[in-house]
Amino acid sequence: MVKKVALLAVIVAAIFSFFFFDLNSYLTLSGLKAELDAFKATINAQPWLSGAIFFALYVVVTALSLPGAAILTLAAGALFGLVTGLLIVSFASSIGATLAFLVARFILRDTVRSRFKDKFNKIDAGVEKQGAFYLFTLRLVPVFPFFLINLLMGLTSIRTWTFYWVSQVGMLAGTIVYVNAGTQLAQLDSVSGILSAELIISFVLLGIFPWIAKAIVAIVNRRRVYKGYTKPKSFDRNLVVIGAGAGGLVTSYIAAAVKARVTLVEAGEMGGDCLNYGCVPSKAIIKTAKVANQMRQAHNYGLEDVTPVVPFSQVMQRVHNIIAAIAPNDSVERYTKLGVDVVKGYARLRDPWTVEITKDNGEVQTLTTRSIVIATGAAPFVPQLPGIEDSGYVTSDTLWTKFAQRETVPSRLIVLGGGPIGCELAQAFARLGSEVTQVEREQQIMGREDADVANYAREVLTDSGVTVLTEHDALRFEHHADDRQLVVSHNGEEKALAYDEIIVAVGRKARLEGFGLDELGIRYERTLDTDGYLQTRFPNILAAGDVAGPYQFTHVAAHQAWYAAVNGLFGTFKKFKVDYRVIPWTTFLDPEIARVGLSEADAKDQDIDVEVTRYEFAELDRAVTESATKGFIKVLTPPGKDTILGVTIVAEHAGDLMAEFVLAMKHGLGLNKILGTIHAYPTWAEGAKYTAGNWKRANAPEKLLHWVEKYHDWRR
Repeated sequence: MVKKVALLAVIVAAIFSFFFFDLNSYLTLSGLKAELDAFKATINAQPWLSGAIFFALYVVVTALSLPGAAILTLAAGALFGLVTGLLIVSFASSIGATLAFLVARFILRDTVRSRFKDKFNKIDAGVEKQGAFYLFTLRLVPVFPFFLINLLMGLTSIRTWTFYWVSQVGMLAGTIVYVNAGTQLAQLDSVSGILSAELIISFVLLGIFPWIAKAIVAIVNRRRVYKGYTKPKSFDRNLVVIGAGAGGLVTSYIAAAVKARVTLVEAGEMGGDCLNYGCVPSKAIIKTAKVANQMRQAHNYGLEDVTPVVPFSQVMQRVHNIIAAIAPNDSVERYTKLGVDVVKGYARLRDPWTVEITKDNGEVQTLTTRSIVIATGAAPFVPQLPGIEDSGYVTSDTLWTKFAQRETVPSRLIVLGGGPIGCELAQAFARLGSEVTQVEREQQIMGREDADVANYAREVLTDSGVTVLTEHDALRFEHHADDRQLVVSHNGEEKALAYDEIIVAVGRKARLEGFGLDELGIRYERTLDTDGYLQTRFPNILAAGDVAGPYQFTHVAAHQAWYAAVNGLFGTFKKFKVDYRVIPWTTFLDPEIARVGLSEADAKDQDIDVEVTRYEFAELDRAVTESATKGFIKVLTPPGKDTILGVTIVAEHAGDLMAEFVLAMKHGLGLNKILGTIHAYPTWAEGAKYTAGNWKRANAPEKLLHWVEKYHDWRR
């Protein structure tokens, strides 16, 4: 620690002296021109000593990150000429940069990394893979100040020798341009000399060099990535999309709309998970369950309670009828009319531009394409518990087919998993008459939500008849005579839970196997390894939806689809980075739970200071009229400001109510704007305005109101 303080003191003293003695005046273009003749005379008298002094000065300026390095580079060309000036600056700049790199590593690295450990672990992982290439790119394209690169790279795990030689090579091209510009400046005899052709060319090079360098880097990177593959001279398609879920459907629709030739490949049902197994069937059964619950609770509406009769086969038939009613929107026929070539079959990538499709009839079709979008969705994750294969389990995908054969609801149902899917299904089946036990290994259900929201969800489930078991770890399945059991562990003790049916809902994993990704070296773990433009290691192969992450929502898949389509078709000229700033989601319990932006837990984890404003729906007239007063709105803002950082809504229609806050956050509108907007009475939407009113009251200008009160007293 003493050494760090001593070194820091020396650096601070040197920088202070630099400015105190006005040495920076010599490192300006005007200062250089004023002393140019004197400097030249000294150099002519003692060339070696002058060169050594200039070299040392350049090293010091660069090492201390002082302003003026660009002027010194021009000066090197003006004073020493192109060749000698280039040699001096090239080595002096690399040595000075390395010294700055080492100083940052010695003084700052341990402190900064201890505070941002997780972030730097991710950065180091990237540096380990392609650190030299990243640094070379930054050196070649001078968008960021070089001194900042020196300091930041010192905080990473890149080796010192790697930093030095990459800097030496990477800065060479830019150094040549600057030194050459300096040689032209040295030839100026008058103002009219500024218009010399040589000088104009030098400054034109300075302006366009970043673009040239960027293009060079792109070409080098592309050749490195595609090495070993032969690109076709012509293509059958502009785009091939694999997977006809939300991501694939929207991607292919956009491609067809801009008149591209696009093929959409789907091995299963059109519409993907959302239509056939997820959003649509689950919301259909949730509605039926809600009506059944309202019948039991009819006294809340001034009616007599009724025990509903649940012909379960009819309930499931309604679910399938709803799927069938929506299916034409996602059908082969509709997308064919829109201009999409739809092929039913299994797709496999043979190289970065070739897709082999094995059709349902066994025929194999091979298509070459400029770009490919992988949108194969996700499937339920099934834990490999002992005995699970003989347990008779179903997932959120398979229950709609298996349960369609049942005449009655399962008497004893276990839902394994406490996430949104598990919670929704647990409540729905409990309301339909099942004896439901929900098993969650963590301390709370709804793990992504704040504790108060998770506790609320638990109360709602309990009120619906669900037995919620948290901190219960599933161990194995057992089968005794006609009785099937799930054995769980709680506080070190085992207990067996008997069931008739069990739904496994512990999460979903991306469908990434069997498409030829491994053979092409396209990396993935839980999701595909993509950049901000949704590109994989091959820029022409992109991803959208659950396979891309980071959110597994249908609306996010549709959102990503626009970027995947546009970047895939027009990325050679212009690419767009995906905007994840405002992503809402809803868990369709009754009441619903919706969220966008930060939660209180997120703010705490990220060390963000927030002010929390709440509004209880018990105070909303419309909620009172519908006997649905449970729930609240919670808004997070910076202390004293109306900027919306995050919103959580627990209420009837929470997902619909969230839209106003999403719009406000997307376009930078604060709570004051919501407060000043007229909301129809009596509506659920008024909750947003009253929340804004609560914030306004909590942030009232007390001092100003004190004087306003005195003014009114005087007026009376």
